[in-house]
Amino acid sequence: MTVVDVEAVFEIAEAVFAAMIDGDHGLLVVRDDQAPVDDPVVAWVDICGPYPGRTAVTTSTATASALVRALLDVGADAGVTDDDRTDAFGEIANVVGGNIKALLPEQGSLGLPRVATAVPPTVDPLVLTLRLAWRGEPLDISVWLTQHEGGAR
Repeated sequence: MTVVDVEAVFEIAEAVFAAMIDGDHGLLVVRDDQAPVDDPVVAWVDICGPYPGRTAVTTSTATASALVRALLDVGADAGVTDDDRTDAFGEIANVVGGNIKALLPEQGSLGLPRVATAVPPTVDPLVLTLRLAWRGEPLDISVWLTQHEGGAR
């Protein structure tokens, strides 16, 4: 049984970005290219419980800073500190991950959001990577998830 698929993750991401960041739908779209994100920053949350996994959001450092400015509703010239980026970008991953967790047959809990230049390895299998563009800039959402109860971490 697959409870998390590309369509569900896109709907979640679109709703989160419309509600938290853009105030409207349409600024987050699926992109066709498979190119990796340059100068990446990744925020992730682990899903703990009977269906363990991880949700990660990856984009460039510049795009993460633009997301922070949009989230905080400050001008394009406003400075973004590393702490600002960690807090705000981590919160975006937290909300996306929480909504993905809500799709699971048993909810479990979320770990605290983490932010780094790469996501650490996990034993959970990669379920999907959704290649998106926010305001034309690459943004990927990846989901690792054990699809059965009692999966190993």
